[in-house]
Amino acid sequence: MSRVTSRRAAVFFLFLVASISLISGFLGCQQKTQQTSESQSTETMMAQDPVARGKYLVTVASCQDCHSPKLMSAQGPQPDMTRMLSGHPRDEVMPPAPAPRDSSWVWGGNPGLTAFYGPWGVSFAANLTPDTTTGIGAWTAEQFIQTIRAGKHLGTGREILPPMPWQFIAQMTDEDLRAVFAYLKSIPAVSNEVPLPVPPKS
Repeated sequence: MSRVTSRRAAVFFLFLVASISLISGFLGCQQKTQQTSESQSTETMMAQDPVARGKYLVTVASCQDCHSPKLMSAQGPQPDMTRMLSGHPRDEVMPPAPAPRDSSWVWGGNPGLTAFYGPWGVSFAANLTPDTTTGIGAWTAEQFIQTIRAGKHLGTGREILPPMPWQFIAQMTDEDLRAVFAYLKSIPAVSNEVPLPVPPKS
């Protein structure tokens, strides 16, 4: 191969590599722009629609893990969507919490993860549906926010017991909590009177 032919081959190879790099870069930028646009579109939609944002926040906060009764499946317990976020089933009786042994910290719960026992006694996941008698249907957004901020029922009542992670949820902004409340008010109301907490054995 002559020197001129070798030089032409090298130039062509460099041109080919540069072209591929430019095309790859262009496609990568285009994909990033599209992803950014989709992300911004989702954020805009959620900002404009508090219910959509509230649903997103309830989902990422895993509220259904404890507040929805479960159906047992081959994949394990799954939320019963006909009773979504309706709290501990009123007809499911929990045994009393065991007395601590030698100051040990013993805790556990039911298979559906809607009730728990520990040194605080027995606690039950609340009904978060908009039922006006047994849920939060009669609450205002301000009462809901104050409940989360203070860690107390309706902001001034009994303490919210473990394992409800209200301290973490209280880090949400008022706008986020209003969105959560708007979503909870939009879901189907389920009449389910959750039992009151059981104090620990003396």
